[in-house]
Amino acid sequence: MTDAARPPIRSAYLREEHEMLRAQLRRFVESEVKPHAAAWEEAGHVPRAVLRRMGELGFLGIRYPEEYGGSAMDALASAVFAEELGRSTFGGFAITALVHTDMASVHILNGGTPAQKARYLPDIVAGRLITAVAVTEPDAGSDVKGIRTGARREGDHYILNGAKLFITNGVHADLYCVAARTDPRGAPSQGLSMILLEKGTPGFRVSRALDKHGWRSSDTAELAFEECRVPAENLLGEEGRGFYAIMRNFQNERIVLGAMAMGEAQAALDLTLDWVRTRRAFGAVLWEKQALRLKLAELAARIEAGRQLVYHAAWLDAQGFDAVKEVSMVKAYCGELVQEVMTHCLRFHGGMGYMRESAIERMARDARVQSIGGGATEVMLEEIAKRL
Repeated sequence: MTDAARPPIRSAYLREEHEMLRAQLRRFVESEVKPHAAAWEEAGHVPRAVLRRMGELGFLGIRYPEEYGGSAMDALASAVFAEELGRSTFGGFAITALVHTDMASVHILNGGTPAQKARYLPDIVAGRLITAVAVTEPDAGSDVKGIRTGARREGDHYILNGAKLFITNGVHADLYCVAARTDPRGAPSQGLSMILLEKGTPGFRVSRALDKHGWRSSDTAELAFEECRVPAENLLGEEGRGFYAIMRNFQNERIVLGAMAMGEAQAALDLTLDWVRTRRAFGAVLWEKQALRLKLAELAARIEAGRQLVYHAAWLDAQGFDAVKEVSMVKAYCGELVQEVMTHCLRFHGGMGYMRESAIERMARDARVQSIGGGATEVMLEEIAKRL
């Protein structure tokens, strides 16, 4: 069954504009992603022309004000966007776009000056300028307070020294939102700032492109800053408030990662349903085996529960409610569930599920990171426990 023929998603949270966005995204993925994305996996990155095309179609500006070319939609729109990219079955493609739209450039929208927004956001929305966010370090991931990269002030410049690791879009981005410690003597949560860094700035280099288990079409890098001089006017927001900017956007990041995971899980279930209804064994199609049917029914129910949890958290966020507990539930539940779904779906494909030519093999590899990136499951469970 093609995606276009599958029943529509039903939810009390979604409005007509959300479903119109979904339909447009699904057409784009079917016609302009799936036929070509295997080559992107081999190349190790998504071609810039594809991202520009997404900008032309309005996909990169869903949450951005109309004055910059965006659509000024809400967190539910981001959830739909992420879910449909997850359904593409190419996690590397999906995360390339989502880092740009919902994890990196949002720091400019949230903390940028009018001049910074006017300079960068139109090109970001159009896909002419691709962004990355540089927070994670060898000794600091979810533990943002542990960031060591420093930025000392010298006149009209900040001088950056340090390293960043596992940076998505790190090789090919044009603009980086870098978390750096501007006050080494301050409290861990008080001395961080966000600084804009353009590619080609002297003292900044991509140390190496990283080879990954999954997300093969997403370029990921280790970055180095060696006496890197950045104009002081590139400070994003207030000096010393970077920790809070990162924490603020973690909520949006975790919603879209949960939505992406549920899109992946649904796509895996759909592929497996198609497979078991045609694959014959022991004189009948696999669908006739009750054990398989019951497990697939159980997974369908749990995916639906995860999807509605994502929509609920996105709705809370769109309404301005404190949703840290619900968003942490999304990230923990969906990040673990998608891996369980992939394990069963791969097994139900039999030997073909283990072959590199099958979509489910790639999807199973891609899904492994969903319990790590954007906040490990254990970190999310701690956030939930604090609020019980």
